[in-house]
Amino acid sequence: MESIFHEKQEGSLCAQHCLNNLLQGEYFSPVELSSIAHQLDEEERMRMAEGGVTSEDYRTFLQQPSGNMDDSGFFSIQVISNALKVWGLELILFNSPEYQRLRIDPINERSFICNYKEHWFTVRKLGKQWFNLNSLLTGPELISDTYLALFLAQLQQEGYSIFVVKGDLPDCEADQLLQMIRVQQMHRPKLIGEELAQLKEQRVQKTDLERVLEANDGSGMLDEDEEDLQRALALSRQEIDMEDEEADLRRAIQLSMQGSSRNVSQDIPQTSGTHLTSEELRKRREAYFEKVKETQSNVSHQTKMELDQSKNNAFGCASW
Repeated sequence: MESIFHEKQEGSLCAQHCLNNLLQGEYFSPVELSSIAHQLDEEERMRMAEGGVTSEDYRTFLQQPSGNMDDSGFFSIQVISNALKVWGLELILFNSPEYQRLRIDPINERSFICNYKEHWFTVRKLGKQWFNLNSLLTGPELISDTYLALFLAQLQQEGYSIFVVKGDLPDCEADQLLQMIRVQQMHRPKLIGEELAQLKEQRVQKTDLERVLEANDGSGMLDEDEEDLQRALALSRQEIDMEDEEADLRRAIQLSMQGSSRNVSQDIPQTSGTHLTSEELRKRREAYFEKVKETQSNVSHQTKMELDQSKNNAFGCASW
């Protein structure tokens, strides 16, 4: 679909994009549309002046901003309509009683202009296929004949005004090419905002990847380094769990010691059968501290092995 002309959104110039996508070329610029808007404003001023330049209505009209354009780049339906008249094209409201009485199947038309609030976009037939040429999309969107009527009905439900473009559109390369071939679209285009968000996420991921590679001397051996990192994290979690277990054991020993004494706090509930002799308590404490010493020794030995392996990997990658 590279032959299809598709202007993407810039600022609030959707009226310009709508017209150029309809005509399939850079036919209108903001300057030219502004000129049409100023001409319409002057015509409206002259009509208001017919009621007297001293009238309240006329003074109020002069104080109001233009209804045909604004500083953001918005242009009214009157500006779009007058711009199309240059090409002998006319706009008819799609859901007007006059048009609906004609009972024309949408697929037998050539193009539509859609408007919601201050956004305009074109739906046009090129060759034998329909395309949504919305400037907010990253590219043209293929619309099947069977889906076209449903698509327009959905737009109307969402509050869009739809206009049928009547007249002969100028010839264009895409229309001639698509008369001979039919295109298929595997993936529908995204909204420009969605694409920017996706690109931003990819940049963040790339930055994170570069940081990981930097931390590993740029060796590029990401898989092995990730495994080393996961093992180190696992050891860290094991140490934390061990510390928690040690704290629990210490509290249990303390309670046992309190249980062997007669000065037990009234706020600590006692369980039958928990009283220990001094000899039993001594043996439990020795077993506990022996277990702690053995666990710490194993963890230190395993951590040293992991660090040695990581260094060997880094050295091997640097040599390669």
